[in-house]
Amino acid sequence: MGKELLAELAALGYEEPTPIQKAAIGPLIEGRDLLGQAATGTGKTAAFALPVLQRIGKTKAVANKPFALILVPTRELAVQVSEAFHKYSKRLGTSVVPIYGGQEFRRQIIGLHRGAHVVVATPGRALDHLRRETLDLSGLQTVVLDEADEMLDMGFAEDLELILESTPKERQTALFSATLPPRIASIAERHLKNPARILIPRDKATKGSIPKVRQTAYIVPRAHKTAALGRVLDLESPTLALVFCRTRIDVDELADRLVGRGYRVESLHGGMSQVERDRVMKRARGNLLDLLVATDVAARGIDIDHLSHVVNFDVPASPESYVHRIGRTGRAGREGVAITLVDPREHRLLRNIEFLTKQKIAISTVPTPLDVKARRLDLTKGSIRELIQSGANDGFRVVVETLSAEFDVMDVAAAAVRMAHEASVGDVAQEDEAHIPTMESFARPSHGKFDKSGTRGGPRAPKAPNAGRRPNNARDMVRVYIAAGTRMGIRPADLVGAIANEADVNPRGIGDIEIAEAFSIVELPEGDVERVITALRRTTIRGRKVKVHRDNGIRR
Repeated sequence: MGKELLAELAALGYEEPTPIQKAAIGPLIEGRDLLGQAATGTGKTAAFALPVLQRIGKTKAVANKPFALILVPTRELAVQVSEAFHKYSKRLGTSVVPIYGGQEFRRQIIGLHRGAHVVVATPGRALDHLRRETLDLSGLQTVVLDEADEMLDMGFAEDLELILESTPKERQTALFSATLPPRIASIAERHLKNPARILIPRDKATKGSIPKVRQTAYIVPRAHKTAALGRVLDLESPTLALVFCRTRIDVDELADRLVGRGYRVESLHGGMSQVERDRVMKRARGNLLDLLVATDVAARGIDIDHLSHVVNFDVPASPESYVHRIGRTGRAGREGVAITLVDPREHRLLRNIEFLTKQKIAISTVPTPLDVKARRLDLTKGSIRELIQSGANDGFRVVVETLSAEFDVMDVAAAAVRMAHEASVGDVAQEDEAHIPTMESFARPSHGKFDKSGTRGGPRAPKAPNAGRRPNNARDMVRVYIAAGTRMGIRPADLVGAIANEADVNPRGIGDIEIAEAFSIVELPEGDVERVITALRRTTIRGRKVKVHRDNGIRR
């Protein structure tokens, strides 16, 4: 490896390569194709970024003709990978341009025209640039598919094929995936030439491998999760809780609402600078926070001794991710607590986690307002007990003696306790009174499922090939009308990609997709609808602006 790269790695504090880095860097520097299976968080980015930078060396960037193309499933990962390339190449002068949904085309076009050694892109946006002829792959020497299984799950299979077909036949191709299902094997068979094959085994979670962590789940509809989380946290009184959300938008929204409940909260996500991240971590380690709300990517590497609770605001997509998250608590002989808020539609994911870990996760009922009030009074009682035991109350005895001459001493004490209690509780009573559906309400059969016959007006839209995503319980799903259909060449991947990348929505939550000649209908969770509508109105689908609104049955 070049002196500049080695010097930069030393400056960043890298000492020992991870297993995937040890296995992958050599073959990639040699120019070989590579098929690597390794879970997220194992150091894959450096495993492909360093060889790419080594091979680029001092090569001059050519306008619109990148040396390497890195394809990733989400814009958050695009930003993270771009930042990693910048970090590793400070001494090399390598130019890196990220292109993803939610960012202005003009800004991306300018970056490409100036010349980029490396382009980090989501498949949908890369394809848009290829169609506009603002991205020229004729000079490409390396293609990396990162998190390939995730890209296929999001419906990008056809996009990947079209992009790979637009690249030179004589190129290096590296494919990284956490799993290697038949679809991945098929892509590797068609596009990789005699690849080096690398398998980094997952850390097996066996019975007893998650010691001293009390695991509890609460079945809560998404619309009620914030209120439910507030009650659970009030009961648990964490020293410090790490709360995981799926997207940076979710992180910021939840953090704002929890601040409103009186907690000391900070956000941590990929949109923050290193300076902001360092500030947040300094507050967390200095016992100046109650809650740290973060995405998985941003929370990598967090290790705080006094972290007492880990909260999954949504069930993690993979059991391994769950194990990795909750392993951050329950350390140094202390008991930790793992709390998961489970939408009724996510119950299957919870069962998968239990199967992998060989441990049961207790299902509890969300605390009632009375439970919360009783807990708060108990905390107030504990605080008063500590003050009494400290013996440092002589200066206040004169007040008690004066008032006891006028009132019963029990009334004086009760009034003092009330003042102390109200001062510590704050004004969160209104949200605490909100009704949260109980588990029993989810056990009844549902009768209000969507009618797919088209009786709400207009012709029936044919079911898309990837339809069937809709969870069994559809009470919280809303139909969204998008004025783009087969006439525009719309495919399920176009809609899934636009929704996932433009609106930061987890594709696993998307329900049925129906595509007609002039329009499409997509089912989305109620909590995501307005964000998706706003995002899609601002962007283009297949290069065109389209009308998007809640489905009202009118077909125009």
